[in-house]
This record gives sequence, C-alpha cells and structure tokens, in this order.
Amino acid sequence: MRKRTAALSTFVTLVTLVLALLCPRSAAAHTIGLSTGEYTVRGSSVVGTLAFARGEIASLAPGIDTNHDGHLAPSEIASARSLLASKLLGRIRISTGGAACSAKLTDAGLTEEDGLLVSGRWDCAASNAPFELEIALLDDLARGHRHIARTVTGASTHDEVLFGDQRTVTITPEPTAAAVGPSTSHADADTTESGSGGWAFFRMGIEHILTGYDHLVFILGLVLARARLRSLLAVVTAFTVAHSMTLALAVLGVWAPSSRIVEPAIALSIAYVGIENFFVKDASKRWRITFPFGLIHGFGFAGALQEIALPRSSVSTALVSFNLGVEAGQLAALALLLPLVLFLRGKSWFEPRGVRVVSGAVALAGGVWFVERVVSG
Repeated sequence: MRKRTAALSTFVTLVTLVLALLCPRSAAAHTIGLSTGEYTVRGSSVVGTLAFARGEIASLAPGIDTNHDGHLAPSEIASARSLLASKLLGRIRISTGGAACSAKLTDAGLTEEDGLLVSGRWDCAASNAPFELEIALLDDLARGHRHIARTVTGASTHDEVLFGDQRTVTITPEPTAAAVGPSTSHADADTTESGSGGWAFFRMGIEHILTGYDHLVFILGLVLARARLRSLLAVVTAFTVAHSMTLALAVLGVWAPSSRIVEPAIALSIAYVGIENFFVKDASKRWRITFPFGLIHGFGFAGALQEIALPRSSVSTALVSFNLGVEAGQLAALALLLPLVLFLRGKSWFEPRGVRVVSGAVALAGGVWFVERVVSG
C-alpha cells in the first residue's frame, strides 16, 4: 500500500511540475517565428518589402511601444522610423563586388492580421557582380525563426527559407542588353524556382505542435478518458479533420476570427476536457465535441502563418506542408502519450485516482490560460 501511495505521489508531483512549467509559457504557445521578405533588383539597387509579426518587432525594439500597453499603434510606427531602420534594415546586409550597400527605410505600416510591413531600399555601387544578401537579423530574433526570402531579378524569382546558420542567398544582377541579346524572349527568361520552402514549413508544423503546450495538454486530456482504441482514433481523426479545415480557411483568407477570441476559446476547450473526464462514462461519442474544438484549434494553428504576408505563390505550399508537419508532430505526441496512459491504466494506483488528479491539473491549466489570455488580449 505504501508503494502504491508513493508511486501516486511521485506521478502527481511530476504532472504538477510539468503543468506549472507550461502555464507561464502560454503567451508564446502559438508563436512560430516567421517573417517574409521580397527583394527585387532595380539596376544597382535592391528594393525590399518585409513582413513581421508585431509581437516580434515589439520584443526586438521595445522602444517602439512608447505607451507600454503591449500593442503597436500606427502613430508609434510613424515615430519609430529611425529605430526600424537601424533594428531591421540595418541588420539585413546586402553587398555587391565586396562593397556594402547603404540601406534606407522608405515606408512602414501595420497590416490587418497583427503584422508589420516595412519597405526599404539598398543602394549599391554600380556593379555587374551578384548581390549577396545576409539576414543578420536572425541573431536578434527568437531561436528557430525562419525568414522566407524571395529574390526577384526581372522575370526570374527564387524562394529560399533562411534560418540558423543558413542566412545568406545570392541574387543575380539584371542582365545587360548585350547579355540578353535580341533572341531572348520574355518566356525564356521567366523562371520561378522553389527553394527548401516545403520542407521548412513541414518542420515548422512539427515544432509548432511540439512547442504548442496548450495543444499537447488538450491531447493529454483527450486520451485520459477510458475508451477503446477505436473510439480514441475517432476522437483524434475528428480533431485532425476539423483543425485542417479551419487552418485552410484562415490561411487562404476566406475567414478567421480574431486571436483575442480564438486563444481564450482554446484555453476553455482544455478546461472543459479536463472537467469532463470526471463525469464521462462513455467516450465512444466524444468525437462529437472534439470536432468543434478542433475547428477552434485550427484557427490557433493558422495564427502563426497569418501574421505575416506570405507570397501568394507560397500559400499552397505553406498550407499543405505546415499542416502535414502539425499532423506528424501530433502523431509523435500520441505515440508517446497513448502507450504511457494505457500502461498506467493497468495500475490500481492510477485509476481512478491518478486520472482524476491529472484531469484536474489539465482543467486548472486551461483555466489559468483562459484568465491570462483574456487579461492580456
């Protein structure tokens, strides 16, 4: 009896510590660290348009948020042009022929989906040498941040996902009239290359679910209820189909509710599942409630991609690859959680007491996240 009590106490302590560590990180649960930049060659200059999530810019340059309310206003952006020029454009280096190009901020403004759009111009010494683009800004952003760089020379475009130590890309200069020649047609010059975008978005999807602590706690709450394997698979399938639908709706720009509604709703879904575990007798029909919850979570997944202005041609690749990554990460989490829960169910000290304790911790985490998100929203 003492061994069972000790085992239960150890398990409860472990779960409590894990959930306690998760709660303070809830505010960053859906931050994926993603930005875009389109860099177009114009003679001896490069014109760039960049998109970032407002939250990352506020963290990168705290002085922008002058009233310290946690939100960026158009007036604050207008008065912070010099700060944006040094903190953003100054950390994006372009050179040609070994000579650095001078950066100049031309415009900055807020987008509808909690993003910041910045335009700049890098003027270089006249040279026929390729332009070398380096995103040194990656050192200043969160670890794992991805920058989707689209380079444009005439009718030729090239997409590359830069992150970590992979932060440079070469941009070909505009061909001279002699190099193009009279026989070169527009169709011949029109080429579009795709870099490592699909794989990068797939990896981001995996990272997003595995660091999305609220989603993991929600999945834990789902598998705690006693049910047959077939019923659990139905629950997971309903959740997957639902969040895939709303992820597509949001990323494609069809419709998406505000994150100030979605994030608290996700927290409430977690609290609900934890509380329901105390009363559910038959989990075979639980997929009926996980489907609408999956719709809500899908909008949460989409928030990571909505904050930046993805190039139109990259949306389909990003959507499919990111969603596949989310599913892969979700399956990996289930592959660890489900066998553990099934094993513990065979222990007399775990059921029903252990299930109730863990379910209570899940409900508590959801409640804490709900309050935090309503207050900070």
